Amino acid sequence: MPTKTKNRIGASAIVAGVVGAIVVLAIAAIALLTGVVGGHTTRVVERSVKSPAPVASKRGAALDARSIYAADGPGVAFIKSSGVTTNTPFGRSQGVATGSGFVLDKRGDILTNAHVVDGARQVTVRLGGNGSETPATVVGTDNSNDLAVVHVDPSKVALHPLPLGSSAGHHVGDPVLAIGNPFGFDRTATTGIVSALQRQISGPDGFTIDHVIQTDAAINPGNSGGPLIDSAGRVIGINSQIATGGSGDANVGIGFAIPIETAKHELSTLERGGTVKHAFLGVVVAPGKGGAVIQRVDSGGPAGQAGLRAGDVIVSLDGKGIDGPDALTQAVASHKPGESVTVGYMRGGVRHTAQVELAARPSTLVPASSEGG
Repeated sequence: MPTKTKNRIGASAIVAGVVGAIVVLAIAAIALLTGVVGGHTTRVVERSVKSPAPVASKRGAALDARSIYAADGPGVAFIKSSGVTTNTPFGRSQGVATGSGFVLDKRGDILTNAHVVDGARQVTVRLGGNGSETPATVVGTDNSNDLAVVHVDPSKVALHPLPLGSSAGHHVGDPVLAIGNPFGFDRTATTGIVSALQRQISGPDGFTIDHVIQTDAAINPGNSGGPLIDSAGRVIGINSQIATGGSGDANVGIGFAIPIETAKHELSTLERGGTVKHAFLGVVVAPGKGGAVIQRVDSGGPAGQAGLRAGDVIVSLDGKGIDGPDALTQAVASHKPGESVTVGYMRGGVRHTAQVELAARPSTLVPASSEGG
């Protein structure tokens, strides 16, 4: 949700109903919300999974919003990206996008959304209410999870790292605070609660981001990449997208933040400029009796090369039972490209197994409608 100085005429749609490392036919989704956000079409899927068991809180005494803002505000960055490309129905245009980020460490690493800096020719960062713009370098990006790390010279700016918390111990109703730069109004604070957990949103490459936090704290274009903070002043999410009902691109009380755990798993790779690779099975699946039924096999993909075909029902992966698309997504996501897994599946009432060598996700998901489904 970067704010763009060039008027956005339209947005190219990205496929929804994609779950993790596989494409999932969204025919069994309980609820779907669609909104256009920062040049991306956001499709949100409510996952039919059980809520996690309560986790004992170790966050200490709650702070008020004023105290949190005073402590964490100096570590929130105003990010400006020049030359960002936007797809419209009339072609591709370039402009300037502004978004948010927050300081990770004293070395000058700042975390933001990938779509805030994607394709930018030049990136600058401003810290503090009266700070000047400082040149920044995009170090690493992951379009699947919409995360990026940019780096500034630590000798040029005053760095105030924000403490990272955990989204795992939070529950619906917990208070949260968002700090960012909506519509260019720098270091704006908004408050709300955790509205829901275990949401799914589509990343810039069309694949699904899991375990997303929903909040009613006001999030608008320009908030992208900013922190979602808990009552102890710790970052639990990275504000990324909103649902708008399709009538505009402003806040209607439904915002989404990528959980900080997702970022933690990738930070070491992103900070050193490495490429984050995700495992890919190469199937389109839907809920089926006793597992995940394959609707389509990606031509030339790992599953196809191993002999799986449409109509097969995947029931296990490496001996672990698969009861539907979500379970398959999580199982595949726990592996790395190049690893071999044993897929158990049913065909014609007979159980079979296949050894599948997982591949790396393609850079962009090909929409189902253009694959001959």
